[in-house]
Amino acid sequence: MPILVGAVVQGPGRFISNTGIVWDPVTGPGETYVKRHPVPLAEYVPARSFFRLFSSDVDLVHDFAHGTEVGNLDVGGAAVGDVICFEVAYDGLVRDVVTGGADVLVVQTNNATYNGTGQPQQQMAMSRLRAVEHGRTVLVAATSGISAVVAPDGEIVAQAPERAARTLVETVELHDGRTLATRIGAGPEWLLAALGVAAAVVAVVLGRRRRAGAGEGRVQR
Repeated sequence: MPILVGAVVQGPGRFISNTGIVWDPVTGPGETYVKRHPVPLAEYVPARSFFRLFSSDVDLVHDFAHGTEVGNLDVGGAAVGDVICFEVAYDGLVRDVVTGGADVLVVQTNNATYNGTGQPQQQMAMSRLRAVEHGRTVLVAATSGISAVVAPDGEIVAQAPERAARTLVETVELHDGRTLATRIGAGPEWLLAALGVAAAVVAVVLGRRRRAGAGEGRVQR
């Protein structure tokens, strides 16, 4: 039975890649997904020469490749949508795999740097949000953070605590329907943001007019 594993692999070129790999115990590696949104200053250094002016420690960071393909993988006949670590925070990256046909979502993550900071709990909350948003079971596989099985309604069905070695075995639901959030995407967010900006502009313009009118009234007196 194929499984989904995570690995940091060499290449392409001078880069390394944060990768999800469909692994068959007989034939070995199959389909792969490379993390599309590496973390700046942690998984790659933009404008490295500039940041080197402040600290040579930036050269300790080995640049990760930016994946270009959506994380839709076939794992033993299940249509899996793979996102890696804090990609779960980005609306578009999660929506992409659902619209690409994923029946279940997997969040692969390593929270070793952040144990004890509250970050794993924050990431778990994001995973629960995505489950409800897209009506999908979310499987969180963490090497040192919080692993969990999250039902489509956001309920945590099974969970392993931080820094604890556990094996979670659950029968999960696969869903192929699309919620309203999946269908319309970030449109309402952009609309509300635009309305907020427009309201701020109107408030500034009206405020200036009022001040100008008040000034003219004082001059006349």
